[in-house]
Amino acid sequence: MIKSMTGYGKGENEADGRRFTVEIKSVNHRYNDMSIKLPRFMNSLEDKIRKRLCEKILRGKTDVYINFETFSQDDISVKLNEQLASAVVEKLDFLKQTYSLTSNSTLDIVCRFPDVLTSENVDENEDIIWQTLLPALDMALNNFIYMREKEGSNLKTDILKKAEHIKELTDKIKVRAPKVPEEYREKLESRLNELLSDSQTAIDEQRIASEVLIFADRCCIDEELTRLYSHIEQLKEILDADGTIGRKLDFLIQEMNREANTVASKSNDLEITKASIELKSEIEKIREQIQNIE
Repeated sequence: MIKSMTGYGKGENEADGRRFTVEIKSVNHRYNDMSIKLPRFMNSLEDKIRKRLCEKILRGKTDVYINFETFSQDDISVKLNEQLASAVVEKLDFLKQTYSLTSNSTLDIVCRFPDVLTSENVDENEDIIWQTLLPALDMALNNFIYMREKEGSNLKTDILKKAEHIKELTDKIKVRAPKVPEEYREKLESRLNELLSDSQTAIDEQRIASEVLIFADRCCIDEELTRLYSHIEQLKEILDADGTIGRKLDFLIQEMNREANTVASKSNDLEITKASIELKSEIEKIREQIQNIE
């Protein structure tokens, strides 16, 4: 199923006094660029988390935020830096004696001093952490993929609509193209008749036929139109395919744009030129949209 590279998903899970919150968001990117921000005590799980995400996220710049909260005292360890505390108390006593200071808040000052008291999460079994994290991770991932697929479906609908318009324009050009040499012949004969109206010189029909043939060959766009029709069908087939299709679509749109440019340069006809410009405009709109397809 076609997926957009833009998406957002959130998941939470709470168990045994612990809560994990996972947020995933992404924007378009040429490759699969993933950044995972998580608590330091979970660093050992980063590779496992990345592999889980990469099973479903194949392309885009993805940011993953994992937040951990605990409501259990067993998860928190408070450590006292006794050497630092002793040094601070010693200096406070020195200040009191030296400057005759009076204060009963020594304990409060010491506790506020950086690094005297520090708290950290108690190291716990990796499997237990993973079991609590996984439901939140999968919930966020599923919500994220759902949003990507929903937006991808909207993109597909709009691209197919534009592809149909491109086909209509190509049909219009195909109907118009054979008339161009005939109109050129008529204009050529009319011009020669005007120029030779006062002369006894006869019009050389063979020469006119030769000129028209050269003109028709120079402005022939049959091959370009055939390739455009083929590219339109390929576009529909790719949109129905699974996996990463963004790069394939990007290459195909480049080819379609090349054919449209050739048609415009070879047309020698105002109607075909106008249709070609509109054709290129629709192709450019599709090109902008597929930049956001995985």
